[in-house]
Amino acid sequence: MSEKKIVAPFYEKLALVLVGLLALGYLVILGKDFLDPLVFGFLFAILLLPVATFFEKKLRLPRGAAGLVAIISLVAVIYGVMYLIGSQVSNLANDWPMLSKQVSNSIHDLQNWIGSYFHINMEKQMDYVHSATNKIMSSGSEVIGTTFGAISSLMLFLVFIIIFTLLVLLYRRLLFKFLLEVSGEANAPTVRDIVENIQKILRQYILGLLLEMFIVSCVACSLFLVIGIKYAILLGIIVGLFNIIPYVGIFTALFLSSLVTFATGSPQQALFVAIGVIGIHVVDSNVLLPTVVGSKVRLNALLSFLGIVVGEMIWGLSGMFLAIPMMAIFKIIFDRIESLKPWGLLLGGEYEPKKLSAKLPSKSPKEMDAS
Repeated sequence: MSEKKIVAPFYEKLALVLVGLLALGYLVILGKDFLDPLVFGFLFAILLLPVATFFEKKLRLPRGAAGLVAIISLVAVIYGVMYLIGSQVSNLANDWPMLSKQVSNSIHDLQNWIGSYFHINMEKQMDYVHSATNKIMSSGSEVIGTTFGAISSLMLFLVFIIIFTLLVLLYRRLLFKFLLEVSGEANAPTVRDIVENIQKILRQYILGLLLEMFIVSCVACSLFLVIGIKYAILLGIIVGLFNIIPYVGIFTALFLSSLVTFATGSPQQALFVAIGVIGIHVVDSNVLLPTVVGSKVRLNALLSFLGIVVGEMIWGLSGMFLAIPMMAIFKIIFDRIESLKPWGLLLGGEYEPKKLSAKLPSKSPKEMDAS
């Protein structure tokens, strides 16, 4: 007698998947300090692989030297952008007395409005302000210490990213051979297909995202210059940089640009800036993003947003940025493994089934039977 296969019910499989995801998420949270720069290192290595290959083959540089030159080139570009932002921020710091005066006048107007509408006199409002100020000043040393620690952690984080990027570029062939050996000879074509598609799609996604950021920054800078606000270049770059973070970055850029414009200009200019940022976001989301980036990574918008929220809960700001690339990697893997294809379908969204041909047979049923 043939033995019957015992098929586990769906709810049992789902429970095991959820338990596995919870355990994996807990391990990822514990290993944040190690895994975070490692994942960024892999992404930068994928981005810089063509550059390193060019230096290795065309200029005959050793593999390590080629990877190092590629990383130095990337660091030089990032330094140029940071230098431009730093010069604008220094100008903002020089105008700090004017900003403080503008903010104090705005606070005074706000106090008058609160007093007239909520019937809270100025003395009580000033007591609230002084109480909050004393609390802030009492914790000033803690704030300074926290800021210094954050800067030190950021510098160490960047150093780890550079080291991991260089090591991945140096040992990329060894890592690929390891994946082939682990998967077995029968699954080697699938592994090759997965690795090639991950490299291609992620590289296109990152380059598309950088191109989108550049276009948005140029449009925002031009719009702010037309409006005639101060620090138009700085605010335009901020709008472009925060545009990297999907769904959430636009609100941060809107708040910062409107606040700085309100402090350095008029309320009308701040309103025009807010409307301009919203308009740029609408055009970017409906025209630029689907054209430049959307064709590279096709993910479900609902699960993409949930992934960004979960990424922020796990790894903070870096988790928000890494959520989309990691979900794209999972989708590539799920689409090429038979048992995981439903999960790939879930990440990718709905699809239209192939339509059956509606053509009538050219022969009658009798003629078809006769033939």
